[in-house]
Amino acid sequence: MGFIKSFGLFILAGIVFLVFSSIFVVDEREKVLVTKFGEIQRVENDPGLYFKIPFIEEIVTVEDRLLFIQSNDKSVQVVDGRRYRVDTITVLRVADAIKFREVVGASLAEARIRVATRIESALTQTYGRRTFTAALSKDRAAMMTEIRDAVRPAAISLGLEIVDVRIRKTDLMQDVLKQTYERMNAERFAEAAQLRAVGRTRGITIRAGADREKVELVANARRESEIIKGDGDAKRNKVFAEAFSIDPEFFAFYRSMQAYRTSLGATGTTMVLSPDSEFFEYFSGKKKKTVE
Repeated sequence: MGFIKSFGLFILAGIVFLVFSSIFVVDEREKVLVTKFGEIQRVENDPGLYFKIPFIEEIVTVEDRLLFIQSNDKSVQVVDGRRYRVDTITVLRVADAIKFREVVGASLAEARIRVATRIESALTQTYGRRTFTAALSKDRAAMMTEIRDAVRPAAISLGLEIVDVRIRKTDLMQDVLKQTYERMNAERFAEAAQLRAVGRTRGITIRAGADREKVELVANARRESEIIKGDGDAKRNKVFAEAFSIDPEFFAFYRSMQAYRTSLGATGTTMVLSPDSEFFEYFSGKKKKTVE
């Protein structure tokens, strides 16, 4: 009886073991490949409880969640020769579990290495077609799209789908940063020198215009003053002529008095003249009666 009981327990344990060996559960976060002697028999994509042939069929679990690959501090060169350090993050998932198993043996580590290599190549090509300014901001969205599209064929060959590629950070390398600062500094100095040159040119133009305007104003003023002086002289001569025509003797007397004031009024004036000179005719009394 004891032997029969032990044998029965052994058979029951074997049955239980076989039952548990034939049952597997598919989680909602994964896919399961069922293989027979290394060959894929079927793929279970939906979560639930499934059966397999014990010891003959085996299961291979494949991630069904979104996966992330980070590429940090990748050195890339733009078209003008400057270099950057670029950080990217790639979002992907297993789209074809069978191909994923056949190509990389369902190894995420191997898949990450291959995709990372292709991303680095796509980064180099994409940045190599851009200028310094465009690589920093202008074409950022287009660049991410180009990188994603460049990586997709290689990912599809691995059974993967590239969902998105994002450039997280783009930094200048230290030597390039120094060169950029020096270039910007030189550009600012050149711009300041140009502004000063423009200012000096404008100053010269303004001063030349002012000098020309001053000369014109002075010339106009002198012309007008000469005209006014000429008019005054003409009127004065007219008055003198009228006075001369009315009383010639008085006019001669007046002119002689003006000549005396002009000649003898200055201090220290010495004149050597004959007493009988016409200049002293009004001092001699010869024309006193006439003037009276």
